[in-house]
Amino acid sequence: MQYRVEGIVIRSMDYGENNKIVTIYTKTHGKVGIVVRGAKKAKSRHGSMTQLFTHGEFIYFRNSGLGTLTHGEIIQSHHVLREQLEMAAYSSYAAELTDRVLQEEDASGYMYEQLHACLTAIEEGKDGEIIIQLFELKILEAAGYGPNFESCTSCDNDQGSMALSARFGGVLCERCRYKDTSALVLNEGTLKLLRLFRRMDLRRLGAIQVKDETKKQLKQALRLLMDTHIGITLKSRSFIDQMDKFSI
Repeated sequence: MQYRVEGIVIRSMDYGENNKIVTIYTKTHGKVGIVVRGAKKAKSRHGSMTQLFTHGEFIYFRNSGLGTLTHGEIIQSHHVLREQLEMAAYSSYAAELTDRVLQEEDASGYMYEQLHACLTAIEEGKDGEIIIQLFELKILEAAGYGPNFESCTSCDNDQGSMALSARFGGVLCERCRYKDTSALVLNEGTLKLLRLFRRMDLRRLGAIQVKDETKKQLKQALRLLMDTHIGITLKSRSFIDQMDKFSI
């Protein structure tokens, strides 16, 4: 059967001497694996369609297993994301998260649009660290672990200081904090931003400036949630951590 889909390349690997296999995240069919024959040849018609982050229209034939690309058109090459180290690092993390967390049958137009908006925002030069934290929240939600930042997950109190408990899936108030002694006590600025980020659509992201102290705690909070609920080792995240160490 022949399919025509709009998608973004989230993984690309060599296959044999001249071919490549790409995984694309599509608007209508979730993740799809496609063989692109002859992609490594210098004069390949479809070689450019196998570049990571490429947004395009893919026409492929598939009965079962992997599809085979028959035609493709680039909508956005996102070449800048492959050329600048920091942009490449954050974009690779977003792509790897999508590939590793979302299941083959998970077709979500909303998540597709969030990934597309994430890559576009990074390409536009917006704060990559903040954009990735927003995307991590979307991934958590898509995986069924959307955290509750609005009120205490134990007693529903929404007043006073809060601490983030990954085990409880959200925040705990001062009265309930004893239930998770490892909970991360959040400062007021971090809590406000987490509540804002939880509701924010990446397609409507404007300019966001965050204090270094708040950004540091946002990273702690998202790491706590991601490590507890997603719990997978990603090469791209390790690279970002190494990059951050050298930038200090």
